[in-house]
Amino acid sequence: MVASSEAALAGSPTRSDAEVVFNRDEGADNWRMRLRVPGWPRQTAPGQFAMLTPGGLTKLSSDPLLPRPMAVYRVFTEAGGAEVEFLYKVVGRGTTLLSQAEAGEVVGVVGPLGQGFSLPPSKGKAVLVAGGTGVASVYELAALACEKSEVWLLMGARSAADLGNLEDFEALPLNLEIATEDGSRGHRGLVTELMGAAGLDGEEKLTLYACGPTPMMRAVAKLAAERGQRCFVSLENPMACGFGVCLGCAAPRSDGGFSLVCRDGPVFDACEIDWENL
Repeated sequence: MVASSEAALAGSPTRSDAEVVFNRDEGADNWRMRLRVPGWPRQTAPGQFAMLTPGGLTKLSSDPLLPRPMAVYRVFTEAGGAEVEFLYKVVGRGTTLLSQAEAGEVVGVVGPLGQGFSLPPSKGKAVLVAGGTGVASVYELAALACEKSEVWLLMGARSAADLGNLEDFEALPLNLEIATEDGSRGHRGLVTELMGAAGLDGEEKLTLYACGPTPMMRAVAKLAAERGQRCFVSLENPMACGFGVCLGCAAPRSDGGFSLVCRDGPVFDACEIDWENL
């Protein structure tokens, strides 16, 4: 696995048809797809994403009309490209078609795109708060941060059935706390209720990261601001192009105006976002 520590070091995106290595159902409509992507750069910033098109880039079809944005979960570099994993949940027509892709078939890929996470300071402390499909954005960040920092991962889901990728994080040298809304695994309740267990109270010299439902990220950002802690969030606004052309993923800024999640993000300093109007 090769990934840069700073978003600025990420390589240029590739546009290609990628071979499906595997595409499997991990329960509760959660899927994991691995693609062999030619031309994928050797440096990928944790938190970047790609636009995926079922059937390939050259397939003339309006079903679906638009590609689907997917966070890059894991990257395994190889000669001439990489094998890239994506986690996704089947929620509509586009993701349903992606779930039907079989090994050996192709999926169109444009990526990596966007601005990713910066790593926490060496020998610092990082607390990652991930809810639902937001966990797909933080694996590479967690793996790299563990090399030089103390890392806590607070993972939230609706139920234990939605924790299909748990073993990946359990293999990392980090502190893992789990919350499920139905109490079937770990703490019963919201993932933000675990923040005290990570030693956040009264500790200013740590870096917070959050990705998941907007109310969750809003709560994390509020706590960070109250405690003077640095916080980065990865927004999940719907998008159509991935390059800042369609303007469909605009997010309100705290200083007025808007940022485009696909071009200026998806990772932002939490204080840059107007959370009340997001």
